[in-house]
Amino acid sequence: MKRLLIVTTAFFIVLSSLAYAHGPTRKKVVITRDIAAPPDAVWALIGNFQDMSWHPAVAGIEGEGGNAPGATRTLTLGNGGKIHEKLEKYDGEKHSLFYRIEDVDVAVLPVTNYSSWVSVKEAPGGSTVTWKGAFYRGYPNNDPPPELSDQAAVDAVTGVYESGLDNVKKLAEGGS
Repeated sequence: MKRLLIVTTAFFIVLSSLAYAHGPTRKKVVITRDIAAPPDAVWALIGNFQDMSWHPAVAGIEGEGGNAPGATRTLTLGNGGKIHEKLEKYDGEKHSLFYRIEDVDVAVLPVTNYSSWVSVKEAPGGSTVTWKGAFYRGYPNNDPPPELSDQAAVDAVTGVYESGLDNVKKLAEGGS
């Protein structure tokens, strides 16, 4: 009986220590914009995986494979940073695409294991664009530095989505 008590106690000590050793949790960001333009017009602006000229942070893009699953692109940002992405799913009729970041320096975007969905749906008065992503922070271990924390990752992705969708709205609604 004493041995069972010792084994049980040891088990719970090990189990509780694992809870404290837990690493980062997957984070999600979902941003939407209502746009006073039909879905086909908005999709024509943002639906080409090989063209992100609509995003103000993107200075250039190189890619191959068009809009076929497996297509790749490398985004060059205005600050010189590069993001390498791969298209996983594309449905032009449903106005949706799904892609992953294959490689990015966490100094450029403080995330790892990033995947993202972009979709355009019909809505009263035009369209609703949804850009959502799931990712882990840039630092995989406990006690990350502030620039690689959960909050830094969420803030960075939110900023990318907000600025991109704000510009899509401006362009689609006829702003310059």
